[in-house]
Amino acid sequence: MSAATPQRGTFAVSDAVELAVVERGGFVESRHIGSAVVLDAEGQIVRELGDPRAAIFPRSTLKPFQALASLASGADLSPEQMVVATASHRGTVEQAKLVRRILGRVRLKLNALLCPPAWPEDLEARNELLKGGHGPLPVFMECSGKHAAMLQACVASQWDTESYLSPEHPLQERVREVIQRMTGEHITASSVDGCGLPVYAVSLVGLAAGYARIRTTTHDSPWPLYRDAASLTDAVLAHPELISGKDGADAVLIQELGALAKVGAEGVMVAALPDGTTAAVKVLDGNLRPAAVVLVELLASVGAIDEPAAQRVRARLDLAVLGGGRPVGEIRVTCV
Repeated sequence: MSAATPQRGTFAVSDAVELAVVERGGFVESRHIGSAVVLDAEGQIVRELGDPRAAIFPRSTLKPFQALASLASGADLSPEQMVVATASHRGTVEQAKLVRRILGRVRLKLNALLCPPAWPEDLEARNELLKGGHGPLPVFMECSGKHAAMLQACVASQWDTESYLSPEHPLQERVREVIQRMTGEHITASSVDGCGLPVYAVSLVGLAAGYARIRTTTHDSPWPLYRDAASLTDAVLAHPELISGKDGADAVLIQELGALAKVGAEGVMVAALPDGTTAAVKVLDGNLRPAAVVLVELLASVGAIDEPAAQRVRARLDLAVLGGGRPVGEIRVTCV
């Protein structure tokens, strides 16, 4: 690529700031740079780091919008099924059962899922699979809930179920509409996500705004999409362990702060508080390990959460750096 050729991608290193460091024995071993933004309850930017207006691929933080598109297209999901449709799950026995029930409601078999086969991350489920002589299966892939909800929506809308991965499929057109409506932005780029579905680029500012709208909407909204968003929020708050696992970073923020929170691959995380204050972060090297604590410190820095709440979250996040099985350092936020 010549110097005259513009970069096609997210923000550059020169537009990022240091978010956190990894210390081992008082020595800074690694540094994580990136961008972040905090919106207040009125949707105004109150903190920005790096270039939060640059396009990013939000990866799995798009799942609430994709779930809303499925609901708008006729998917009929229980609260637990809504959460697993929004989840990056660990393939627990319970999560896999929920995926099967979503498909079973419209009499689809597991082979309708077009996400890649995977081993469950959950040890109990993996052992069950091995005991049964099975290999990796699509139902255990972390995005299988999203795929199952989309398939149910296709049946409800009488759309083809074999081409639902295509960007030209009516359901994916609806996904784009929901993303643009909720974020208030036009999609600037697209590609294929790890699960095979389309992924669309928006900015951290737009992503945060979309989460704030979902978190603060009410069941008496005149707009069906927003009423569905209220139901989705209620479901996530009631069943946070299904969004990932009970100790997942997003589950911790949901449980401790009442936030609508979600992680995404390549270092993306968003958390929207009950009043609509929302923080979003993109770690430029793609590592998620500092994302949750960066969000917590940013929310605390603007007074959106108090110190006891921040401390509860810190205590549950995996921030220790181990040496010989004991803590010898920590992941430490440097941007506040």
